Amino acid sequence: MALGVGALAPLATLAPLVSFAQQHGKVWRIGLLGVADAASYADRVEGLRTGLRALGYVEGQNIAIEFRWADGNSERLTANAAELARQKVDLIVTHATPGSRAAMLATTDIPIVMSVGDAIASGIVSNLARPGGNVTGFTFFQQELIGKRIEIAKELSPSGRRIGILLNPDSTNTPPFAKFIQNHAKILKIDVHTFEARSAREIGDAFEVMAKARFGAAVFFENSIFVANRRAFANSARKYRMPAVGNPEFAESGGMIGYGPDIVDLWRRKAVLIDKIFKGAKPSDLPIEQPTKFEMVFNMKTAKALGIKIPQSILVQATKVIE
Repeated sequence: MALGVGALAPLATLAPLVSFAQQHGKVWRIGLLGVADAASYADRVEGLRTGLRALGYVEGQNIAIEFRWADGNSERLTANAAELARQKVDLIVTHATPGSRAAMLATTDIPIVMSVGDAIASGIVSNLARPGGNVTGFTFFQQELIGKRIEIAKELSPSGRRIGILLNPDSTNTPPFAKFIQNHAKILKIDVHTFEARSAREIGDAFEVMAKARFGAAVFFENSIFVANRRAFANSARKYRMPAVGNPEFAESGGMIGYGPDIVDLWRRKAVLIDKIFKGAKPSDLPIEQPTKFEMVFNMKTAKALGIKIPQSILVQATKVIE
């Protein structure tokens, strides 16, 4: 089966990459350690596959991907990480702080390529330039991200209304983020309340409380629980007719506004790190990278259904509008 090099290569550098994999005759085994479920991460996995194909790695030819999804179960996540380590895969791809920690506990030898909200605050690495150990990957600083979402929510919220922030209490990042949120709210001179949520039911409960208390808007930040339940978040926001801000996928799933890094692009870029490691680079020598593409997605269909007019001041920032 052809690798389709001709279709891909205006890139002169591609041919050596393909021949490298072909000449070594090795089938690289990648273990994908998923924190949530396969369906909620399908677009990200496809981004990874796209990046690998562009570098000459094709499933069934020179790579094999072993998928292990935990469906939000921490015990299963730990067991899956241990299983991948026992199978001695060539490399583990994972995401979020729980996935990264589980992989790191399972092995200190197998290279790990991760993506987390804040690699420093979560303790995954202590130095982005030289991460050390067997881990490299991507990080996007959550504080700046949640701060921007709160600022967007403030513009959506009627004057004097409160803003609700949904946090996963089981996340190790929650305590420092909760403190940052309160400090940021003082700077913006707004009233912010945090709500704990671990499931679709608890997300719905939080929205019910916010609606009864006449909150003006709701916000959530990047967390595997909320990514897996982004449709429940969008459905609750629509049910209680409340403007809400989440990640770009949230807006794609029916939420009103999504802001954040292009996560699919990050997963696509993971392939470049994987390729470097397969060619001999040590994860400890590969700097933790940051996003280069950010998205502001507005779901105008949802806004119109809720009777909410998005201020022009934030509408002009849109990179995508869903009509």
